[in-house]
Amino acid sequence: MNSGTVKGWPTGLPRSLDYPEVPVGELLRGASQRFGERIAIRHGTDVLTYSSLWQRSCAFARALADHGVGSGQTVTLHLPNCLEYAIAYYGVMLAGATFCPANPLLPKAPLSKQLSDAGTVAVVTHAGAITPVESVLGEPEVGEAVRLVVMVGGEPGPGQVAFDSCAPSDSPASEPPAVDIDVRRDLAHISYTGGTTGLSKGVELTHRNVVCNVLQYVAWNHGAVPATGESDVVTVDQVGSETDWPVRLGNGVLINLTPWFHAMGCIGSLTVPLVAGVTVILHDRFDPATYLADAERWRVTSMSGAPAMFAALLAEPDIGKRDLGSVRALSSGGGPLPHEHIRLLSERLPGVVVCEGYGLTEATMGVASNPTARSSTQKLGTVGVPVFDTEVRLMDPSTGRECGQGEAGEVQVRGPQVMVGYRNRPEENAESLVDGWLRTGDMGKFDSDGYLMIVDRLKDMLIYKGYNVYPREIEELLIAHPSVRAAAVVGRPNASVGEFPVAFVVPAGHIDVDKVTAHVNAQLLPYKRIREVVVVDQIPVSAAGKVLKRDLRDQLR
Repeated sequence: MNSGTVKGWPTGLPRSLDYPEVPVGELLRGASQRFGERIAIRHGTDVLTYSSLWQRSCAFARALADHGVGSGQTVTLHLPNCLEYAIAYYGVMLAGATFCPANPLLPKAPLSKQLSDAGTVAVVTHAGAITPVESVLGEPEVGEAVRLVVMVGGEPGPGQVAFDSCAPSDSPASEPPAVDIDVRRDLAHISYTGGTTGLSKGVELTHRNVVCNVLQYVAWNHGAVPATGESDVVTVDQVGSETDWPVRLGNGVLINLTPWFHAMGCIGSLTVPLVAGVTVILHDRFDPATYLADAERWRVTSMSGAPAMFAALLAEPDIGKRDLGSVRALSSGGGPLPHEHIRLLSERLPGVVVCEGYGLTEATMGVASNPTARSSTQKLGTVGVPVFDTEVRLMDPSTGRECGQGEAGEVQVRGPQVMVGYRNRPEENAESLVDGWLRTGDMGKFDSDGYLMIVDRLKDMLIYKGYNVYPREIEELLIAHPSVRAAAVVGRPNASVGEFPVAFVVPAGHIDVDKVTAHVNAQLLPYKRIREVVVVDQIPVSAAGKVLKRDLRDQLR
């Protein structure tokens, strides 16, 4: 199903976009020329304007070039969210090198594997995260390849370079180094998957993949289309009405908590907002009370994050005390947003458009979203419709038959944002990319209007006596119970039945497990019923907010 067959397409937006053939760095050039001295990113008391972000990114690109780092070479950013991250990211893009994000909390072994697999020649790290980097660089297979280490904060050690010397705050206006980039072949990103269902894999994305997905979501979120501005720079025109998109280009404010080393953060909370002239209020750790205070102080117009963030905000007493009248939209991704939380958010923020979307690293970031236009239909509990130039089909994983409306099947995607492939994994590429279609491993179904519902991960589906059991259905019922704050369901292997559902629950105060189990099971068919409940203090999640069900399965073992 593609964008041309859905009934909820926003009025005034075309079904297809004209994507410019430019590298990623040109998106920042266009934004800096258009929004100039507007604040691009605010982190505490420190700020970067659009102009200063461009200037310092150009300086960092030239510094990389001076150290012999450029086209075809990988630079790993081993950083928490900070102003320097944004400068380094765009500096890498402008240098023609390939960006590779790394979680700064990665232990030594997986960090070593990632640096080696990505072919990293330069690392940008932070004083607070330098120890594992230095340890890994002591290994011959990594250390011999890495010839540049740039340090943010603190005093750089022997052989290391201070970030401020590469991109000083008083960098003069200048151009980046001249590089020849083939946007359809040269890699912009090597982004490693979260590893929530298995080993982390390097996703290779070209400049065209990234530019297309960024512009798809700028257009979708702001009622805009790609355009050419003065001096032939890339920009966007807001063609949607103020009634549908009351926040106009150059007026938005967003709090970002999503890690920029994750696809949803780097694309959805860094580049998409900047192309639209949004001011990003940067938080490097999550404190619900501080988040809400800043939302009120800076008159935030949109909130975006993973379901775990919204769950914590709903549990924060301050949410009822803050003036959040400036907020016009809430968007959630990275996992299913429980229906009960959608209902509560709509009650707390009446009139706000709540949009749940769907994406994955293998598709740069995003594939589908509920319409953000106020006159369009947002179907809560769905992830909306495929965005511009994106096709989605559902296939029966057992028979290979395409599923009909209302039938659950594996979500498969085709579009300009779909990856080149996994790095150094030819067998997995052959399995995941079939005739241009990306097999996502997610199970979904379409309603009669073409809105997609994600049923569950294919790998999370249980089989009980031959019946398919989707954990999300059980989780929704658990989370709707007032005694349960959070829940996740996995399967316990059993020789006689296959697997039976086990629920991990975080209580919201006192909990009577037997009563909760009976309440939930009364609403389920017999083969779907919970057989065991484990009460825990928290559900394990990744840095991007995704539930780590493999950890729960390990606990059962």
